[in-house]
Amino acid sequence: MISDEDKERVRQATDIVALVGETVELRQKGRDLWGCCPFHHEKTPSFKVDPTTGLWHCFGACSEGGDVFKYVMRRENLSFPESIRYLADRAGIELSDEGTANRGPRKSRLMEALSEAESYYHTMLMRGRGEGPAAARAYLAGRGFGSDVCRRWGLGFAPGRGKLVQYLRGKGFSPAELLAADLAVERGRGLSDRFYDRVIFPIHDERGNAIAFGGRILVAKENAPKYLNSRESATFSKGRHLFAFDRAKETMAATGEAIVCEGYTDVIAMHEAGFTSAVAALGTAFGINHIRLMDRMNVGRIICMFDGDEAGQKAAERAVGFVDDTAAALSCVVLPDGQDPMEFLASHDAAQMREQLDSARPLVDFVFEKKLSKWDLSVPGQRVKALDDLAKVFAPLKHSVLLDDYATRIADTLHFNVDDVKRKIRDTAVRDDAQPAARAERTEPQAPVPEPYEVPADYVPVESLSADDRRQADAERELLALLASEPETVRPFAERLATFSWADPRHEAMAWAMLATPEGSSPASVVAAATSVVPEAPSILSAGRIASYDGAHASRDASIVVDTVDLHSSRRRIREIKSKLRAGMSDVPGSGATGLFQEATDLQKRVNALAMSLSSASET
Repeated sequence: MISDEDKERVRQATDIVALVGETVELRQKGRDLWGCCPFHHEKTPSFKVDPTTGLWHCFGACSEGGDVFKYVMRRENLSFPESIRYLADRAGIELSDEGTANRGPRKSRLMEALSEAESYYHTMLMRGRGEGPAAARAYLAGRGFGSDVCRRWGLGFAPGRGKLVQYLRGKGFSPAELLAADLAVERGRGLSDRFYDRVIFPIHDERGNAIAFGGRILVAKENAPKYLNSRESATFSKGRHLFAFDRAKETMAATGEAIVCEGYTDVIAMHEAGFTSAVAALGTAFGINHIRLMDRMNVGRIICMFDGDEAGQKAAERAVGFVDDTAAALSCVVLPDGQDPMEFLASHDAAQMREQLDSARPLVDFVFEKKLSKWDLSVPGQRVKALDDLAKVFAPLKHSVLLDDYATRIADTLHFNVDDVKRKIRDTAVRDDAQPAARAERTEPQAPVPEPYEVPADYVPVESLSADDRRQADAERELLALLASEPETVRPFAERLATFSWADPRHEAMAWAMLATPEGSSPASVVAAATSVVPEAPSILSAGRIASYDGAHASRDASIVVDTVDLHSSRRRIREIKSKLRAGMSDVPGSGATGLFQEATDLQKRVNALAMSLSSASET
């Protein structure tokens, strides 16, 4: 379980503006920054980020808001604990529940070992002597990758024979750390290098840190794979990382286009030719988590550059299963003569490659026609076989809202009844190579279990309150939002806040937690205090509108909003008194009834004075 201390360390280490700015163009307006909401389509910016409190809120269709954790949960489709770990990785923070003796070496040590290995491999390629390094340089040069390209991409050479293990042991890394980072394997009596006699392609996370490696063999050997990738580890997940995503993400966000290739050399060739939104999957099929990475960049078009061979065709068919998982248009390009991007660019210029990309066809159309081309549709039996073939492709979409469209298209083409086609697709099992594990992840993530806190016995959900109490609750949220952003401005009103009859008891608990912080506390610390008593505090506090304006008028705003809550609170108390008196005078002793009448009279005078004061303030 992640501790509160770790959670706060991660919160304090995360810059909300930098985080949101990765995918949203923000502009300064007063004290806050505004942009178009990344969670729904809009043309007029309604998405606010407050850098002082670390909160965000959409005042448009979403009406969502919260802190950095809620933002990452929404953007990355993560659970609450996963969002903390995501941001901890981003900030380089080791969580106390990770890296313990039971879990193996600390992740930070693995990252350090991987960085040292990257440097070692690169040095061996650029400066190494002997047959191995020379062969590696010749291989890369033969593909148009000279020393400048090798340097830009940090390419390397793995000599093997225990040389990397020896080098890293000399740097103080333990055998357990080298095994956990998948830089070494146990063979015989000791450790051996994981990679040997291979050209090395370093794999980075989105922040540019080395997390794994891909190795291309130089001399074919029996039972040795042509390409070898690092195994899954604490730093690397094949299904969640893309080669060159750290380099491509800015172009993706700027152009709205992503290009998916099949190999390292294809991606490098594309980038060197100016197509800097190119990426590749890493030893696994292109899947839903890769698409989610691109969705974060607001990509509107994903172009899959699959090879023209059978493997490329299967890759295209698998990708069809994800067409309803993204708002981006999935399209496909197969280059002439079955060439891969690197081969095509060796004999064509960038303009000709651009023509190929611009002519990309919708992925479904490409797969549909490729499948049908195998069969003679004038023969009834072959039409049945074609249906079997297409049902396997569209089986992952058996529960999709798009099924009707695809089934109708198949039925029209093959001259079958559309209901029979839908039944066939639904009855067809999803193939093993269609990534059932990835499909299972399409369900909405479970809502995070909030930190334990005691719900007041008299708590009534805001949506169940009367219209008057809802207006008071709205005013209370404005007051709390101002207290979060301008704590020193609101502190002088603490005694008045103590007299309020709060519409939402959570608001009262938050107010006292925030006011209990030491004078001079930062807005972020005040928000953290509120969150410690009410887990949903970030969402409540982010919705304040008054706090969104320039802080120059904070004192005047504080006076107005306190008066507003006081006005609603006094009216609420008057309603409560009237209700008691109407319930039966016999239940109220004589002196008690007189006291209630007097309190109601005094409160009405206060209401009149506050209403007049607020009316005057609105006219100035």
